[in-house]
Amino acid sequence: MRGERESSTKASVRRTLAGVGLFADLDEGARQALERRCAWRSWHPGEQIIDREGESTDVYFVVCGRAQVMDYSENGQRAVIFDEIGPGGCFGELSAIDGEPRSAHIVAGCETVTASLGSEAFIDALFQHRAVGAAFLRRLTEMVRQSTARIMDVSVVAANNRIYAELLRRAKLGPGMAPNTAVIRPIPVHGEMAARVSTSRETVARAMSELAHRGMLQREHDALVITDLSQLTSLAAKHRDGL
Repeated sequence: MRGERESSTKASVRRTLAGVGLFADLDEGARQALERRCAWRSWHPGEQIIDREGESTDVYFVVCGRAQVMDYSENGQRAVIFDEIGPGGCFGELSAIDGEPRSAHIVAGCETVTASLGSEAFIDALFQHRAVGAAFLRRLTEMVRQSTARIMDVSVVAANNRIYAELLRRAKLGPGMAPNTAVIRPIPVHGEMAARVSTSRETVARAMSELAHRGMLQREHDALVITDLSQLTSLAAKHRDGL
């Protein structure tokens, strides 16, 4: 399958599952046995790791980097990012369990290294190690809760308010900054923002332009500065259409 061929991991990255959340309570010997069964691979930014509707059933663990779970509209002109999986996370579990085709595209968000485990080995680990099985059940529960919250947001929260909330999510406080301000670095790409909050690039551009016009956003070199954090928080809180 396209995007799932094996290759060597970068020399600077250790071939270990020690940082993977599912295996946090696994003893070292059992973990190393799983590591020996893994295929290790590095991915460039934007490279497809899993193709939607693909037939493979391997489970992937993010050793370093970031993987984006996404899909596209029927005409291919609009992307929606469902989730972003960082170091210690995993993806591909659903197909490993039910044998059905992949339900989304997985793309490397930056230089990324993964370890992949065949479905049979993965299911064996769930049943042979109670701690791994319990951690996996907690992950499935978290996925259901996140999906419910996302459906609710898209159903009742206006696009502009989803954009405000995303800006707040990315905002960082730091030493030396004025009170009630925050910084976003690097400057968000409109298309990526739109995919994350399920709207269009044009809507993101208009919303951010409006905030800049109101003096709430300022561009400084390679960063965006939120000049009135409390006001932006208040705008994001007024989340229902018509409120």
